[in-house]
Amino acid sequence: MKGLVNVVLLSQLAAYFAGFVLSLCLFVPMTLHLYDFRGFCLLFSTGTWREEDGQFVVDWASQLYCDYCIAVGGLLAILCLVQMYRLITFLYRGLDSSFLSAFCDVVISVGMAVLVLASAVMITTGFKSWCDDIMGRFPSCNDAAVNPIDKADGIQTSGFYVQLGTAQFGAWGSWAACVGMSVFALLKVWQYHKSENIKLTMAQNRRRFRKGNVEDAADMDLIRG
Repeated sequence: MKGLVNVVLLSQLAAYFAGFVLSLCLFVPMTLHLYDFRGFCLLFSTGTWREEDGQFVVDWASQLYCDYCIAVGGLLAILCLVQMYRLITFLYRGLDSSFLSAFCDVVISVGMAVLVLASAVMITTGFKSWCDDIMGRFPSCNDAAVNPIDKADGIQTSGFYVQLGTAQFGAWGSWAACVGMSVFALLKVWQYHKSENIKLTMAQNRRRFRKGNVEDAADMDLIRG
């Protein structure tokens, strides 16, 4: 059982490490995007092409879309760092978490998976909404990134395609990592539950054995009497 516990512990550590790396792929590009776009968020933003000068007139969506994705990426990075430190400490000391701690890991991992999934869907659909209007003039959304399409807002559009593409990859990858964290945490809770059931069964068997010995001794006394 202890060997299996160590395998689960190492698997958890690997999942949190992957989650940390992927959360940076979400957090950093989205932060750079807001900086380049001077606080404007392209997620769910739409626009039309002006024929006079070929500029893209944007109807900007709320910045909260980008803020949410950045917050989720930062929160996941912090969670993964804390959990990695905690699990490395357990491995170093030859210990493991308690049942309550393992159950809390399940709740936190599942909750984080829901938050990250929302950000992944938000980035995917929001980026598609932007690109659908951009491709009214360019054959691909990537082509617009190398052109000054919005001089009026003074934004830097040269890196938006790479930034949002990386953020999209980081969001979906982070979600997969969170699912892995949830599965390993559930496995640990199941191990604790199984261990408690084994202990309970052994205790019941010992009580039956002792009761049977007492009854046998009483029968022997009656025979001798």
